Amino acid sequence: MSATNAFETSLLGLLFTNVDAANVGDATGLRGSTTAGVFWISLHTGSPGETGDQTTSETVYTNYLRQDEARNTTQWTVTGNTADNDNAIGYPTCGATGATLTHFGLGSATSGAGNLFLYGTLTASLAVSNGVTPSFAAGALDVSLD
Repeated sequence: MSATNAFETSLLGLLFTNVDAANVGDATGLRGSTTAGVFWISLHTGSPGETGDQTTSETVYTNYLRQDEARNTTQWTVTGNTADNDNAIGYPTCGATGATLTHFGLGSATSGAGNLFLYGTLTASLAVSNGVTPSFAAGALDVSLD
C-alpha cells in the first residue's frame, strides 16, 4: 500500500506544523492539537529501528541533551512530501567522551525512553569529539514520507 502525495503532504503538515489535514473522514478532517507542543530531537549512533524508543542507540557523548523544536510554521516548512527545519538546531558541545552519530529521531520526551515517532539516517556520519558542537543548519533536517 502507498499513500498519495497529497495525503503525505497533509499528514506532514499536521505532524510538523499542527495544520489540520482537511477532508479526512469529513470536511473537518484530522485536527491539529489545541496546544501543539514540541518534538524532542535525538541523535543516535545506530538505527533505533521501528521497535525502538528514544533511548535505542541514542548517543551518550559528554554534555549531550535532546533538543526541542515546536510543531509550528515558524520552525518547520512542509513542501510536497518533505518537512524541513526552518532554523538551525544546535546541540551541546561535546566534552571528554565522544561518539559517531549516524541517525536522528523525533520523539515525545526530553529524556528517557519516550515514544520515538520518526527516525532517519544522517546524510553522512558525524564523529563527535571534545570541542565538537553537532547541529543541523536551517533546512538540513529533512523528513519525508513516501
